[in-house]
Amino acid sequence: MSQSSPAPKPVSALRRNARRVALVVGGLAVVTGGAFGAWVWSLGPAPLGEKLAFSATVVDREGRLLRPFATADGRWRLPARTDEVDRRYLDMLIAYEDKRFRDHNGVDPFAVGRAVRQFLSERRIVSGGSTLTMQVARLLEPRGERSVAAKLRQIVRAIEIERTLGKDEILNLYLSLAPYGGNLEGVRAASLAYFGKEPRRLTLGEAALLVALPQSPEARRPDRSVTAARAARDRVLDRAAAAGVLQASDLERAKYEVVPPARVPMPMLAPHAAEAAVAADKGKGESRSSYRLTIDAVWQKSLEEMARERARAMGPDISIAVLAIDHGTGEVLAKVASSDYFDKRRAGQVDMTQALRSPGSTLKPFIYGIGFEDGFIHPETLVDDRPVRYGGYAPENFDLTFQGTVTIRKALQLSLNVPAVVVLDKVGASRLTARMAQAGGALVLPKGEVAGLAMGLGGVGVRLHDLVRLYSGLARLGTTVALREQGAASPADSERRLMEPVAAWYVANALLGTPPPENAAAGRIAFKTGTSYGYRDAWAVGFDGKRTVGVWVGRADGAPVPGMVGRTAAAPILFEAFSRLGKTLAPLPQAPKNVIFAATAKLPLPLQRFRPNGLPSETERPLRIMFPPNGARLELASANGKFDPMALKIAGGTQPLTLLVNGAPLPTANDKRTLFYAPDGPGFVRLTVMDARGMADSVVVRVQ
Repeated sequence: MSQSSPAPKPVSALRRNARRVALVVGGLAVVTGGAFGAWVWSLGPAPLGEKLAFSATVVDREGRLLRPFATADGRWRLPARTDEVDRRYLDMLIAYEDKRFRDHNGVDPFAVGRAVRQFLSERRIVSGGSTLTMQVARLLEPRGERSVAAKLRQIVRAIEIERTLGKDEILNLYLSLAPYGGNLEGVRAASLAYFGKEPRRLTLGEAALLVALPQSPEARRPDRSVTAARAARDRVLDRAAAAGVLQASDLERAKYEVVPPARVPMPMLAPHAAEAAVAADKGKGESRSSYRLTIDAVWQKSLEEMARERARAMGPDISIAVLAIDHGTGEVLAKVASSDYFDKRRAGQVDMTQALRSPGSTLKPFIYGIGFEDGFIHPETLVDDRPVRYGGYAPENFDLTFQGTVTIRKALQLSLNVPAVVVLDKVGASRLTARMAQAGGALVLPKGEVAGLAMGLGGVGVRLHDLVRLYSGLARLGTTVALREQGAASPADSERRLMEPVAAWYVANALLGTPPPENAAAGRIAFKTGTSYGYRDAWAVGFDGKRTVGVWVGRADGAPVPGMVGRTAAAPILFEAFSRLGKTLAPLPQAPKNVIFAATAKLPLPLQRFRPNGLPSETERPLRIMFPPNGARLELASANGKFDPMALKIAGGTQPLTLLVNGAPLPTANDKRTLFYAPDGPGFVRLTVMDARGMADSVVVRVQ
């Protein structure tokens, strides 16, 4: 007997079951969605890289990298932007990693679908389907495992990042964080380490290698496996060619490029200046990601190479320091503080621009400058170069000979010692010391010593930094400014007085005629050399119309170097430093008002010959300006904009008398004891009276 089939359920029962299933599914969806939402909320704000610690970088005046510093954990992580890398690298990166990068919102559905199919068929993760944004998310929140949960987190973070940042900002993060093996992070660090250059201009092979390395940075590192690195690079090139990013002819040429087998050192220009800038912030408990110096990287690199070459030629213990400034602003354009930073035998890490050394004859220009200012000598004044003794001190010339009677100009150009000492005796050693300090160049005396005549030949300590500043005052016609290596000048760095403009011009004009070193052009650089006692320090300092350069040569430990003199050791380096500037030398300033252009015989009688022993006889009174007193303020009535003449009352001295106003002689009735002078306008005026024996007296008054 056959059984009958069960009767169908009523339609109403089916609907009730369907509603139950829908409710269950909906409930599960709500619970799942709620749980997912809670999980997403638990992740916290999306990482955007605001707190990333990058390598501190020191750049030059144009933004060119001088020196990077590793992060606290020893990584080279240099920030990079899309406008700082080769465009072809970016094109290959997007073609290889994420060809729909500009179109998706953080997740590429096609890539995710492909990854899911591969996972279902292989039962393991074959490809992650990662976009560049997802890779950035992984770099910002590193995870050690490859799992579905980790991938889901990357997807969420990628969508959040895309909602906040633009495409170029996301690319900037990738360019700064992508791993390149070892302690290299970011395309800029990798380009510097593997190619020794910034990634602005890359060959196709270089660009392809930088695209390939982050996929498996340790396995593909060229410094470990050139074969693996080349294979990965070539795959990138093939895919880029297939995507139309490069031509077939370019493809073959790029594959023939050599893969670098080792890393190169990170840039290390101006290491002392860079360290000083970073250390200054650390000392204040501060830190910055970038420091901009006033240094010119091109000139700096050239001078560092020159210093290394010259030092090696001179011997294994010799070091060289070079300091170049723009004397218009005080900006340091190049600072070579030692010939080789990494050479321990040369004490390369010691900043020799700040070391206290004996200046030799480099102070002589300032001795004569004060003499010019005081009005008792002129560049064409005759002076005797002959044996002289001051108590137990008897100065001698370097070659132990004497030139007889020479002009002050020739005495300075030949660096004769006796004329400099006899002029210093009249100027005053203490006054010279005070004037140098006033201008920003402190002279340091040995402990327990007082300023004496020997300081004119190097018996003091001075720093190359200060000496360059003092010489810049000659180029600036009598004023100095503080030297700086970063930032803008501050109000506290105002000009400081060195000497009167006429006196500074006389010195600069004389130094311009100093015989140059062998094979160097004359009359282009005003310069002076110096050699310290015992051949410990060789110097050369010079300037054109825009720049002042100082050179020191010697041993960092202060040991003698027999035969080392400034003219043969330092002067050639000075002239080469100017030649490596690659620019036309600027002319010196024009002669200021009141400069006297005259041969010796045409000078006023007291200026024709310097007589250090021209003292009055016992029956003569010393020359004195009795009125006005030094420092006086004179209220002079004026008519039609002109001041009435002032009277100068003179006592003592030998007729005839000569009146100099700010160093310029004025015609006077020189047989009188009362002289008259009509000021041109209000301000400070230096009045000097000289007699027939060369004696002089000066006062500075203010006319108002």
